[in-house]
Amino acid sequence: MEITAMRRLFDDVAQGRTTPDKALESLRYTPFMEVGCGVNLDTHRALRTGHGETVFGQGKDPEQMVRAVGGLAASGSPVLATRVNPEQADALRSTYPQGTYWARARLFSLGMELPVDEPWQRQGAVIVACAGAADLPVALEAFGTAAFLGLNTGLVSDVGVAGLHRLQPHMETLFRAKLLIVVAGMEGALPSVLAGLTGKPILAVPTSVGYGASFQGLAALMAMLNSCAPGIAVLNIDNGYGAACMAAKILAQFECAS
Repeated sequence: MEITAMRRLFDDVAQGRTTPDKALESLRYTPFMEVGCGVNLDTHRALRTGHGETVFGQGKDPEQMVRAVGGLAASGSPVLATRVNPEQADALRSTYPQGTYWARARLFSLGMELPVDEPWQRQGAVIVACAGAADLPVALEAFGTAAFLGLNTGLVSDVGVAGLHRLQPHMETLFRAKLLIVVAGMEGALPSVLAGLTGKPILAVPTSVGYGASFQGLAALMAMLNSCAPGIAVLNIDNGYGAACMAAKILAQFECAS
């Protein structure tokens, strides 16, 4: 149950349009919803955390995805699904043709547009800085999730340390941002560079991009954790979604403080 629906229910009780017992009965079954196929949705997550449940696609079959998205959409709120593969996307688009599937970011959204089309915005309170073009799918997951969450987000791509001069045209944008999400594979050096240059809070996302000794992103992860530049928090490998959610929580605290 969303906040607006709960307020409406409380108002109905206050105005005598329903009884406390009937209101309690309607609330009793709303904290979760079983929709079949082993899917049990957390329908009160937005009340507890400020963000509704996101459907994680990896490991689910198409029918589970359809039921999960449909169950969450029944509240009237937008729904986001991550790690959506082409087979799942076909089932979702067939059932919900009004939804948006972003193949490169592996995101599906229902009830909220995603910034699929280029050119992508380069300015914003949050900037996603992507080291290499090969890291772009993870960066786009962060960029798309942040947009879904209503954050003013820009994307700066292919500015890694092999050609560090490529950062120069974007420095003013980086200084104006409140927070940076920095996505990098290989040796994972870009978060350290930007932490040393800008003084902005940095959410570093290592990617699994790299040759054998990168160990599917472990080398980048360890490099980011061992950065000598302070002010870096490190997410899990390839977790662009988690970085965007953390950015939303941090910026929400800014708004509360002001």
